[in-house]
Amino acid sequence: MGAYIIRRLAQGLFVLILVSILLFLIMRLLPGDPLLLYITQNDIDDLSEAKLDALRAEFGLDKSMPLQYFDWMGGLFRGDFGKSIVHNDKVGTLLLERFPVTAHLGILSVILSIIIGVSLGLISALRRATWADTLATSLANFGISVPNFWLGVLMIYLFGLYLRWLPIQGYTSPFEDFWLSTRQLVMPVLCLSVLPLASKARQARSSMLEVIRQDYIRTAWAKGLSERRIVLKHVLKNGLIPVITLIGIQVSLIFGGSVLIETVFNIPGMGRLLVDAVFAQDFPVVQGVGIIIAMVVVLTNIAVDISYGWIDPRIRYG
Repeated sequence: MGAYIIRRLAQGLFVLILVSILLFLIMRLLPGDPLLLYITQNDIDDLSEAKLDALRAEFGLDKSMPLQYFDWMGGLFRGDFGKSIVHNDKVGTLLLERFPVTAHLGILSVILSIIIGVSLGLISALRRATWADTLATSLANFGISVPNFWLGVLMIYLFGLYLRWLPIQGYTSPFEDFWLSTRQLVMPVLCLSVLPLASKARQARSSMLEVIRQDYIRTAWAKGLSERRIVLKHVLKNGLIPVITLIGIQVSLIFGGSVLIETVFNIPGMGRLLVDAVFAQDFPVVQGVGIIIAMVVVLTNIAVDISYGWIDPRIRYG
């Protein structure tokens, strides 16, 4: 197990290096000069070549691209993500302010999608060809096909503007006002959860149906075991591996989807920070947010791979 974990961590590090190279090159190949967006109108009137060169030196843009990349990577290993061109502040400080917001939103969405998605899939498999199966399958098909940002706009109109049940924008820490924070997160969390929830429900139904047809399940029924014991001890545990694989894949979708959802609901998280930074060509911020998202995805996939052995003892790591 130890050798496997070390090997997976090495593979994850290689993936992060590739992501860092892509982020760096893509941002540098965009047309335009971020310094011209950073300079105010009054500064442009008094702009000289010497001032522009001084700004380039301040943000490290006066060096060649390879040197800029190695300086940035060296800073990452020291915990320094660089300095934002637009905010004129350390990127690490901005990430510390925004990451808890996105993590709060993402973790709630993951938990909700797992609980409801697996439950719907299990009920659908156990009650196949009944009204419960039809309802669960219809909800899953709807969730697969509906765009989350479009659903967010509809929910804002219905629950925020028309019924006035929920606030339509903003974020409040649960440590400041738990009730207000909960009301603000209801719509964003539901929007982020719809697609992962529906995918897990469909996958859970398929894998549970396959397990239910196995001989050892028929033997358990023949021995007179209760439905609850059969479901919890045999069906659920043996049918979870495909679902867990899907969970690892969809963590990236949830954190990627937060870019749209945070923009729709005006939530000050990393997704909103990333959108603003891309339009402003704020290289250090885009690179910092991209690396953090990549790290979350890589570590989640490693955790998913390790969890296989815990769920199914037959799996061995070479």
